[in-house]
Amino acid sequence: EGEARPLKIGIFQDLVERVGGEMNLSKTQLRSALRLYTSSWRYLYGVKPGATRVDLDGNPCGELEEQHVEHARKQLEEAKARVQAQRAEQQAKKREAAAAAGEKEDAPRRERKPRPVARRKEGAERKPRADKPTTKAPRAPREEKHTPVSDISVLTVGQSLKVKAGNNAMDATVLEITKDGVRVQLNSGMSLIVRAEHLVF
Repeated sequence: EGEARPLKIGIFQDLVERVGGEMNLSKTQLRSALRLYTSSWRYLYGVKPGATRVDLDGNPCGELEEQHVEHARKQLEEAKARVQAQRAEQQAKKREAAAAAGEKEDAPRRERKPRPVARRKEGAERKPRADKPTTKAPRAPREEKHTPVSDISVLTVGQSLKVKAGNNAMDATVLEITKDGVRVQLNSGMSLIVRAEHLVF
């Protein structure tokens, strides 16, 4: 909880000595976990001028240098730019899919925002109900097109796929393939390990 604090330089070696043997984790797994943590937006936000580095026990280990603060700022900007680009790409794909499904691309979007306000004033509730099936109808065929991932060996790092969460499927990118599942990063920047049955193409 709270703000993430910058870690001591050389903390990887401390991690290896402390938890490597206890938890049956390889150096590669520890390095991957550390890289994942230090590239998270929460961590990068915490790397700022005047912040103090900490060791595994939370003890202060010196202040950050300006070059490290600048590096973290650049990484954060790049990560945000990547997410924006992915979102723009998704919006473009959605528009293409909507056009291919025969939906009117612009009309529903323009009408959706002003209509609820006007309808509330008029008190006519029938029209919104009539609109709902038209927006739901194209979604059903899209969900059927998803192909379940039956074998994680066919996946590659960097590959785009979807993670099923309830009735929805969220876009994600494969970061790592482990024996327990697949580590993916959602477009929000959050990463998690998911079992194969929750993945679809």
